[in-house]
Amino acid sequence: MAQDIVMVVGLGNPGPDYENTRHNAGALFVEALARDAGQSLRPEKKYNGHYARIQWQGLELHLLNPATFMNRSGLSVKALADFFKILPGQILIAHDELDLPPGTAKLKRGGGHGGHNGLRDTIAHLGTNEFQRLRIGIGHPGDSRKVTGYVLGRLGKRETEDLNAVFGEIMRVLPDAASGNFAAAMNRLHSFKPASA
Repeated sequence: MAQDIVMVVGLGNPGPDYENTRHNAGALFVEALARDAGQSLRPEKKYNGHYARIQWQGLELHLLNPATFMNRSGLSVKALADFFKILPGQILIAHDELDLPPGTAKLKRGGGHGGHNGLRDTIAHLGTNEFQRLRIGIGHPGDSRKVTGYVLGRLGKRETEDLNAVFGEIMRVLPDAASGNFAAAMNRLHSFKPASA
């Protein structure tokens, strides 16, 4: 079976100060995916990140959470992609998304960085924006001046429950997305609503 997606990257900031923060939603998803496959991410210096290679739902996937800060994510993404000769179009980048409510997620092909520093640096290092995106909703504080504090704030109990629910739904559609049925995966994921909605 040909795979359209062979590498899944979770964007976040490293270290205990940033654990369970909204900005780390992408990294939290990749950790959850590794757990679902019975694995855990391990530090790998040559990729500047935490890495696992998993067999899951008939797929073989390279999982990566950069160990760099968010605005240097591309360094790690490019290191792993270059090593395994993975094309940008075969990479799915999971990241937090202010413009979506908590407990929702959307798949997207290509596009700009939307002010997201992790995406901006990944585009710069790969030299293209033609990679897949998994936009994980964290909601918006309602005031642009509060965004930095909000994204770096820790997830509350309800937000964590909503994230875990949407992570489960993402895992249900990921095999379709990864094996060429991107439109079907998008349609199912985009109609998912968290219990708190």
